[in-house]
Amino acid sequence: MNKILVIDDDPHIRELVTVFLENENLPCIEAENGKQALTILDQESIVLIILDIMMPEMDGWTFCREVRRTQQIPILMLTAKGETMQKVKGFELGADDYLVKPFEPIELVMRVKALIKRYQVAVSQQVRIGRLILDQKSYTISQGSAHIMIPMKEFELLFMLAGTPGRTFTRDDLIENIWGYDYGGDERTIDVHIKRLRERFDEQQCGFKIKTVRGIGYRLVECL
Repeated sequence: MNKILVIDDDPHIRELVTVFLENENLPCIEAENGKQALTILDQESIVLIILDIMMPEMDGWTFCREVRRTQQIPILMLTAKGETMQKVKGFELGADDYLVKPFEPIELVMRVKALIKRYQVAVSQQVRIGRLILDQKSYTISQGSAHIMIPMKEFELLFMLAGTPGRTFTRDDLIENIWGYDYGGDERTIDVHIKRLRERFDEQQCGFKIKTVRGIGYRLVECL
């Protein structure tokens, strides 16, 4: 079974994180420093790493650098309040997200679940949303036995929104990720593509809808 590796030299922090996550059916394994954690990585199937920075024997920076030489497992850093440069250095070394101590349990759980889903999507190149399966390798959409082809930009837009349901993407986020930083067109292009997606995929039949967040952008939500 895939596990979350919790690395911190403070046993109380490790226990706290483990209790929060295992209450959400997210099994954990603990390590008190980076050196011990590297051994565990060789022996266990790890889906995500929660990493403290200041630890004896091997600190979080060295551990992160070692992991990124061979693996792309998502890493969530734990940082102290106000340590901006730690966050910057962590991202430069390959960390995926950070959480400031002390943290709220619900925020920890939500960030962990989001990182795991993003990693699984990246590995499989597939997203299941509502009654659809989006396959990025073939740019096809499946609904039961039917296969649907749509223009590539529409597919990329839908795939991005579906990768993290409930997250609000700004128009700038969508343009930069799909059309590129040097796109010189009108941001209303996004609105046109969203309109086409809504017309193609009825929320009652497909099980999701794309909601407008006024003045910001869009988010995709699954229908109950």
